[in-house]
Amino acid sequence: MHRSAPRLSRILACAAVPVMLVAVGCSSDSGSGSDGKKDAGSSSSGTAGTKPSEPTVEPAKFDDLPDPCGSIGMKTIEELVPEAKKKGGTAGGSSDLSVRSSCSWNGLDDQGVKGSQYRWMDVGFTRFDSDQSLGSGAERATEDYAKQVTKTKASEGAEKVAAEPAAGIGDQATLVTYGLSKTDEDFVYATVVARTGNVVVTLTYNGAGYAGAKTPSSSDIVKGAQKAAKEAVAAVEKTAGSGGADEDADKDTGKDADKDADKSESSAKPKSS
Repeated sequence: MHRSAPRLSRILACAAVPVMLVAVGCSSDSGSGSDGKKDAGSSSSGTAGTKPSEPTVEPAKFDDLPDPCGSIGMKTIEELVPEAKKKGGTAGGSSDLSVRSSCSWNGLDDQGVKGSQYRWMDVGFTRFDSDQSLGSGAERATEDYAKQVTKTKASEGAEKVAAEPAAGIGDQATLVTYGLSKTDEDFVYATVVARTGNVVVTLTYNGAGYAGAKTPSSSDIVKGAQKAAKEAVAAVEKTAGSGGADEDADKDTGKDADKDADKSESSAKPKSS
């Protein structure tokens, strides 16, 4: 009777072993399933994280245009367009003056028996904003600049057309010269197409002699056009906001703040005896 008790204990112990193994096996399967889900999630998030982002376009340099009729100095107007009908110029129509604007001047200088000298000058500004789908303002302005040069060279009735780079005017500029006969007179034309940043400036200056007056020389017309074009481009850079001054002011303010902070720290430290 006493010897049967140990034997019974061994039988019960052996019977319990499969139950423990089953429990361990279930626990192992559950863990591997959880790890699988985690791995799948990590793989999915990793794939989403590698999606390339669209490159941002360069911000436009100028966000406004100058007053077109005030873009050229009064002294220059009086010099290039003597006896101008309106010295303040005649503004062209525009639905948005911050994007497109223009102004023109014309005058007839009556010199009596020597005849009369007629002059015309106009200036136009076109500004391009940066656009994610269309490109930066500078790129769009460069494209329009090329189109305006081509358009000017193809002016209807133009004779002896010539084009050459105009140095010292904006980021890039082209001078186009040609002759044109109208109202039984020979007109001499000079057009400067220039680009500064994201703005295209087109200035045309022409003249003719009436009632026996001499036709103006091409060199005089070219000099006048280049002088006025430089002033127009300078007006863009001076009047239109580029944010440069604000950035400099912020930097100066930051420097002053740092100096004040240093002074406060030095005064707060106890002096050594």
